[in-house]
Amino acid sequence: MADIVDTAVSAGSFNTLVAAVQAAGLVDTLKGAGPFTVFAPTDEAFSKLHEGTVDSLLADVPLLTRILTYHVVSGKVLSTDVVNLDSAPTVEGSSIKIDASNGVVKINDATVITPDVEADNGVIHVIDTVLIPEPA
Repeated sequence: MADIVDTAVSAGSFNTLVAAVQAAGLVDTLKGAGPFTVFAPTDEAFSKLHEGTVDSLLADVPLLTRILTYHVVSGKVLSTDVVNLDSAPTVEGSSIKIDASNGVVKINDATVITPDVEADNGVIHVIDTVLIPEPA
């Protein structure tokens, strides 16, 4: 099996996320021992952001890092665990809301479209929307 970064690269649908992780200097962290749970927005999710937003984020590394770490939870949280939670603390420092009450798992306003993509050092849950933390 591959680590979280290599798994995302090989999937082919996380090019923007991988570029952002590289720009923020988080590659070595996400290749580390972990385990990590990453709620990974697809390229399509990033395309929903206002035009120019991704470029602005890539130029603002502190904000980019904050947004990316808001997508990461320490530990390996599988879908069987997620359905029993209503929130989870992120590496960024605040919590994400989890709602599995309607047979669909929502992370804040994002929908999990593919759960439990296993990696050596954790798990990826593919989401359809970029998560944005509340302003600091």
